[in-house]
Amino acid sequence: MTAHELQDLDLRCINTLRTLAIDQVQKANSGHPGTPMGAAPTAYCLWQRFLRFDPQDAAWPDRDRFVLSVGHASALLYGLLHLCGVKADTGLATNGGGLAVDMADLQSFRQGGSRCTGHPEHGWTTGVETTTGPLGQGVATSVGMAIAQAWLAATYNRPGFPLFQHRVFALAGDGDMMEGLSAEAASLAGHLQLGRLCWIYDCNRISIEGSTALTFTENVGARFAACGWQVLQVADANDIEATALALKTFEATDDRPTLVIVHSHIAWGAPHKQDSAAAHGEPLGVEEARGAKEFYGFDPDASFAVPDGVREHFSAQFGLRGTAAHEAWRARLAAYRMQYPDLAAQIDQMQRRELPDDWDAALPVLEPDAKGLATRDAAGRVLNAIAAHVPWLLGGAADLAPSTKTALTFDFAGAFEPASPAGRNFHFGIREHAMCAAASGMALSGLRPFAASFLVFTDYARGAIRLATMMGLPVIYVWTHDSIAMGEDGPTHQPVEQLASMRAMPGMVLLRPADANEVVEAWRVVMQLRDRPASLVLSRQALPTLDRARYACAKGVARGAYVLADADDGRPDVLLLASGSEVALCITAYEQLKLEGVKARVVSMPSWDLFERQDESYREQVLPDAVQARVSVEAASAVGWDRYVGRHGEIIAMRSFGLSAPGKVVQARFGFDAAHVLAAARRQLARHGAGGFA
Repeated sequence: MTAHELQDLDLRCINTLRTLAIDQVQKANSGHPGTPMGAAPTAYCLWQRFLRFDPQDAAWPDRDRFVLSVGHASALLYGLLHLCGVKADTGLATNGGGLAVDMADLQSFRQGGSRCTGHPEHGWTTGVETTTGPLGQGVATSVGMAIAQAWLAATYNRPGFPLFQHRVFALAGDGDMMEGLSAEAASLAGHLQLGRLCWIYDCNRISIEGSTALTFTENVGARFAACGWQVLQVADANDIEATALALKTFEATDDRPTLVIVHSHIAWGAPHKQDSAAAHGEPLGVEEARGAKEFYGFDPDASFAVPDGVREHFSAQFGLRGTAAHEAWRARLAAYRMQYPDLAAQIDQMQRRELPDDWDAALPVLEPDAKGLATRDAAGRVLNAIAAHVPWLLGGAADLAPSTKTALTFDFAGAFEPASPAGRNFHFGIREHAMCAAASGMALSGLRPFAASFLVFTDYARGAIRLATMMGLPVIYVWTHDSIAMGEDGPTHQPVEQLASMRAMPGMVLLRPADANEVVEAWRVVMQLRDRPASLVLSRQALPTLDRARYACAKGVARGAYVLADADDGRPDVLLLASGSEVALCITAYEQLKLEGVKARVVSMPSWDLFERQDESYREQVLPDAVQARVSVEAASAVGWDRYVGRHGEIIAMRSFGLSAPGKVVQARFGFDAAHVLAAARRQLARHGAGGFA
């Protein structure tokens, strides 16, 4: 094939990506055609000439990662997956050819059941490395992927065995660059000198409201250079040789991340909508689509056309390169397994999200102690006991490790920094959102990350937490300073509504343990999760370590709620329900009621989600319908407790923001003491009488 013929074939492939995107959006009468049309040459150059990705096995651990951060351009990614012949994971193959995206999927873009969803969804469409759509999330998650690559290489690569050498690419747009999250993530990546990370900024200067000149006039390249990035410019997206030169420069750089700014035209080739906001988020329209296809040299009346030679060209370059690279990697791994069997076994366990046999061997059992300790302190002890036996459990805090007690303190933990990439303590800085997005990227790469901050600051990171939950990633979140009891910092730092909002997130396992031994059992639950994130919600203040010879075993935490203290005959007249620090108040009230001859039951409810997953029989055993006298106690919003106390139960909760004062003063001010619990229990008994057991 002559150079001219090859050039023509490249252009035919690029224009096929463009027309497939046009047709997907047009048929769905919904979507974003403009960015795929403008960015198609850039994506083509990357995939066809550089990306190491085996279309036969999209889960190959050392594949290059491609993140479509500009998620509304999903039609471009689906076209690539289709034309490259990427095979579906076994559990996702629903079509005869076993393709991740077949033609029927393209033709049902944005329709129920199609693998071509409105924005890319990880776990639904093979080849989608992470769920994107909310702008900034993809690039921030890619930082976590690059962190994981650096850690895996430093930890497991050996001379002659470069098992982890993949690159991480993210395609971003103007909106990604505007979002504050991308600035947090870029700052972190520059500091960490992540040399195998490349963001490609498709700069088309158009957003929904019009030209970006309306709102976004900063020098993006200068900003990234100030963050320690290499910044390269490509003047014309259609010049794929210039893009290739920039990507080769990235490949030759190993001491800093790279930003390639590619200047493009949204809806390139559309006769009237090129360079206009009209092409951003709606179909081109029949006539405009016909005009664009004519401009590309395609039949204007053909839909979903794939010219001869296009699939074969992708297979000959993208396909063969990826297959060969994967085969060579398999051979390296086989030899590595012979020489380093223990390390190979760790890699296998990571990829399968399994745990070492002895992961819980050092979990402590804490003795009764009226003074007790804060659950954040107990959690720090347990974290260290587990992490010493699970080498890929690693993470950090948003500049709060001394407060969240999440520092790994054993001798071989170390800190992840440019000079020590095998370290397991991460200093994310005051970047809660980037921290949580990076944790998702680390989890997507097989690691088991934890991310920590104060509970109130989950508000800063909600977007990333939500996507981790949507993807079913086993990220461990550690949220401390969990209530108004944190005291003097006042209502700005005292969480009220956060517990309810986190419980409302589908798939999130939230645990708020009541004492040190519940913390141990909460960690036991969390570590065994494989397809869901967890939030450990922990106290700043010391809580009594309960006498488990007198009260029930803490293993009930695994069922979400359990009977902690009960009437002697197991037939209580009043139920006292609580989570976390307020459980101790209920125990104090229970003991007083017992002295008065009142039959009470204390139910510790660390995890509503886990409790709701139990069968009806168990839930009835814990919360019998016959007992109508019920009091719930939690130093947070009342939202949701009516499910457990009923319309006529009493809820002791927060109905305002907090107060700047010492913690005990704040608790008393808002009714979180044993006296208020006792008073509520007596009112309930007066209203409902004795339990209704037959």
